[in-house]
Order: sequence, then C-alpha cells, then structure tokens
Amino acid sequence: MGYKQRILLLVLLDSIIVSTAIFIASWVVYPNYSLQKAEVVAVSSIALLLFHHLFAFIYKLYHKVWAYASVGELIAIVKAITFTIVATGIVQFLFNDFTIYKRALIVTWLLHIMLIGGSRFVWRVYRDRFMHDKKNKQRTLIVGAGSAGAMIARQLKNEQHHNDLLPVAFVDDDMAKHKMQLYDIPVAGHTKEIPDIVSELEIDHIVIAIPSLTNGALSELVTICNSTNKRVQMVPKIEDIVSGKISVSSLKNVDVEDVLGREPVELDINSISEYVTDNTVMVTGAGGSIGSEICRQLMRFTPRKILLVGHGEFSIYSIDMELRNKYKDTAIEIIPIIADVQDRERIFEIVQEHNPRIIYHAAAHKHVPLMEYNPHEAVKNNIIGTKNVADAADAFGIHTFVLVSTDKSVNPTNVMGATKRVAEMIVQTLAKTSKTKFVAVRFGNVLGSRGSVIPLFKKQIEQGGPVTVTHPEMTRYFMTIPEASRLVIQAGTLAHGGEIFVLDMGEPVKIVDLAKNLIKLSGYTENEIIISYSGIRPGEKMYEELLGENEVHPEAIYEKIYVGKTVNVEENQLWDLISHFTEHDKEQLKDHLMRIVYAERIKRVGVAK
Repeated sequence: MGYKQRILLLVLLDSIIVSTAIFIASWVVYPNYSLQKAEVVAVSSIALLLFHHLFAFIYKLYHKVWAYASVGELIAIVKAITFTIVATGIVQFLFNDFTIYKRALIVTWLLHIMLIGGSRFVWRVYRDRFMHDKKNKQRTLIVGAGSAGAMIARQLKNEQHHNDLLPVAFVDDDMAKHKMQLYDIPVAGHTKEIPDIVSELEIDHIVIAIPSLTNGALSELVTICNSTNKRVQMVPKIEDIVSGKISVSSLKNVDVEDVLGREPVELDINSISEYVTDNTVMVTGAGGSIGSEICRQLMRFTPRKILLVGHGEFSIYSIDMELRNKYKDTAIEIIPIIADVQDRERIFEIVQEHNPRIIYHAAAHKHVPLMEYNPHEAVKNNIIGTKNVADAADAFGIHTFVLVSTDKSVNPTNVMGATKRVAEMIVQTLAKTSKTKFVAVRFGNVLGSRGSVIPLFKKQIEQGGPVTVTHPEMTRYFMTIPEASRLVIQAGTLAHGGEIFVLDMGEPVKIVDLAKNLIKLSGYTENEIIISYSGIRPGEKMYEELLGENEVHPEAIYEKIYVGKTVNVEENQLWDLISHFTEHDKEQLKDHLMRIVYAERIKRVGVAK
C-alpha cells in the first residue's frame, strides 16, 4: 500500500470510530436522551472529529509504522485521544450552557482507546502471528534474561524478515526468573542445563547476551555452549558498548580473545594522565598491531599532540583516519609521519621538531622465520632503528623512552629474538648516563596481531582446513592486543630508568589447543576441520620464557607488571656489531648476535673452567 492510500485509510477508519463512539457512549450513559441532548451530541461529534485529526497529526499517528508498535506508540495514542476529549469538553461547556456530559465523554475516551488503539495494534499482532514464516528459521537459545537478552529477543522478533533466527527460550542463573516469560519467550532453566535444553527444544543457535561477563566466566560458559556443537554468538563486551565501538544489539562471533580467561587490569588513570594529558607523545610503528592500539589507548587520555610514525603508507593512513573520525570533536592534534627508523637523520629531525614527552618505540621486524632468512634486515630495523630513536630521545632530553620488546629475547635461539635482546641492551646502556628514562617492556604473543597464528588459522578454517600446527607440544604465552598496549602505557609511568618490565602473561597455552578452540568457535568439529603438524620452523623454540634465570625478580611492582633485574652488558661488542654487521654473511652475523646475547654466560663458563 502506498503512502497516500495508507494515510487515507487511517483517516477514514478514525473518522468512523470517532463519529460513532460519542453516539454509542451517549446511548449507554443516557438511554432516553432528549432531542436537545442529541444536538449537543452531534456538535460534540463534529468537535471530536476535528480535534482528533488535529492531535493525530500533532502526535504523528498517521506516520508511524504500526507493524512495530510498542509502548511509545501507545502513549502517543493516549495523549492524542485525551487532548481531543478535553477540547471537546470545552466545546460542550460553551455550547451547552456551561454543562459538560462528563460520563459520556469518559465512556467516549475509553471507546477511543480500545477502538483506535486496537485498530493500530492489530497490525503488529497480525505481523507477529501470521506474516512471518517460522519455517527455515534457526531456533535460538538466548543466554541471559537481563536487559541485553531482552533487547536481543525484541530485535529478533521485530525484524524476522531480516534475520534467520527465531528466539524460543532463555536461560539464566537467576532462579527468580525461571518459569517466567519475557516477550512471550520462556526462561527455560540454568546455564548448566544448556546441553539438555538445546536437545529438548531442538536449538540450532545460541546467543550469549551478558556483555558484563568477565573473560574467565565467559570461557566457562562458551565451553558449555560448545559442548552442544551448535553455533555460538555473543553480544559485544561492555567496554566496547560504552566506548561506542558497537551497539548491544549487534551480534558477533565468539573469538579466542574473548575466552582467554584473563581478568582486565585496572590502570592507574592519574599517573597515566600526568604523563600523557596535554603532552606530546610519539609512537613508532604506529600502523602495526601493537603500535596502533597504543595510539588508541593514548587518545583516551587526551594528549595535546600525537605523532603517528611509521614506514608503511597505508597502515599510517588507516590509523590516522580512524583516530580523526573517532576524535573529530576534540582538540587533539594528530600528525601522521611517514619515516623509517633506520633513517637516523629523519628520526632526529622529527624528535627535534615536535619534542615529545614520551616515545613508545613499537617499530620492529617480528616474524621469526623471515628474520632467519634476512638477518641483516633484522639488525638494521630492530637494532639500528632502536638506536636511532633512542639516541634522538637522549640528544633532545625526552622524558621517557619505552621500548616494546618480546619474550623471544630471553635465551634467544633465533635472529629476531637476539636482535630484540640487543635492542634491550642498547636502551639499558643509554639509561646509565642519560637524563631520559629508558625502559623496555617485554611480553609474549598477542592474539590477532599481523603475522600471529590466529589470522592464519581463521583463513585455513575458511578454506576447509587443514589447520597447520608446528608441533603438538608447542606452547606460547598469549594476551590480547588492548591489554598488552594498556600495560605498556602503564609501565612507562613506572620507569626510573634501565628497567626491563615484564608483563604477566598468565599460563602458557598449547598452540594445538588454541587451534581446537578456534575450530569449535567457528562452528566446526575436529572431524570436519583436521589439524596437521608441519614441524618446527627455523629459529623456533618449543617453549618461551619471560625472564632469564639471572633476571628473575619475583615481586610485581604493579598488577601484572614485574621488573627484571639488570644484567651487565658488553658495550664494546654492541658497538662493534653496529659498526661492522654489513661485513658478515648470514651465518657469521647470527654467530656474532649470539655471542653478544650470551656474553655473560660465556664469561661465567670460562671462569668456571
């Protein structure tokens, strides 16, 4: 039906209801009314008709989509009818010698509410009961009968033309809600009963609608849901809803990051604000996974200026546009800078021009096998690049320099880890004489970063498998990108100079278990997507460590942040490597790196002999 025909139909329907309701009310209240009263009723009928259409347009009763009518539409109807009756009463008062037929008007008001309201809401009842094809819909169980669950249920019921989910039941741990109904959907039981409920109600799809769940509790709940072998989705986390990233009604697939089982760390907002707010901060590698997230986290503390430094044009463009769109109403100056940390002159120029208070150095080559094949590039970027940025910080008196390091720098067996350990040595050496506070922050793998196993596994699952794991016993430490970035920022406020901060990574995770979880979360079984073992790649270790045996300092200085003991650095070997690394071939360069990294251990062995 077209717009004009629809309005004409509603106006005609209301006119019939309004014109006849007053006569019905008068006959009910005054069965033997006189001719004089009949005249008053006729005048009242005309007044009702005129005022109803006036208030109907004021409250837009002819412009609402009644198939989706709810409490708001009902309130609009009540307001329009009430003002119509009041205005008609005033007409009666003036026309009928200051007399109002109150009982007749009250009955008329009731008839209008029932007939006009009923004529509107019948469209929604008809749509909900008869228009929707409930066949071929996925029977959906909603976990959580709170406000988020209610919103999801209402959305699924209201938009059945646009989705293939049919909500049939809730589960909730609140016993007071059991056997109750929400939007005509029953609360079927406890979350522990999910497998039985899924079987009994022939559920095809599960939606977790508890955005405030901590990772540990979510992990347990997802394990229960996964045991049913049904597809599992969830509403976004509460921090994503509060930050405006996504709305509560937007469903998302459960990711490995969601079930990592780690509780979020509480940041010391005051100390971070003191360093960042109204100051200039610089992030190298700002287009990378960690660097870009550090930028996002820093923006929450309203720096005066943020320098996005990176070598990749598109990655810097992407984070620049993201921050500009999100913080367009703030006075924060966002400056994208294309620069290579290997270009010493360019780096000095940037630091001198902008004079940042803090530098977060996240630029690095991190891919282990690639760096095994390209050790000279690893030295140039991870060592020479770090020295260039650190020297610039020292030369221009920057307050704090934070090096983003890795657990692979501990007892390294590969080029990438060795170059990152040498980078740590460089900042530790500078910390001895510089007024700048030089520190390194060391952590393990981050889930979802470019080059990590998660994107690779997801791609392999999309292609139907197999998912390749190097070895069944291969383990790694994992944390999410946002958590790692927050802790890097927090560690910078704890710096006195020369420390290597180590982030608490929790318990190490077997890569094969990670692959199995991801297969289940993607809606498959291990029979559908098989796991194959490819063998350990060049330079890889079976297990990673966060502190060497001579660095261990067991007490945390902040929640999830430890500080390693400082070890002696052979400075002459550092400068010799930097000056002559181009003269070595691949194997000679690897040997030179390892001699520097293990110099103290070699010395101890020599003394022992």
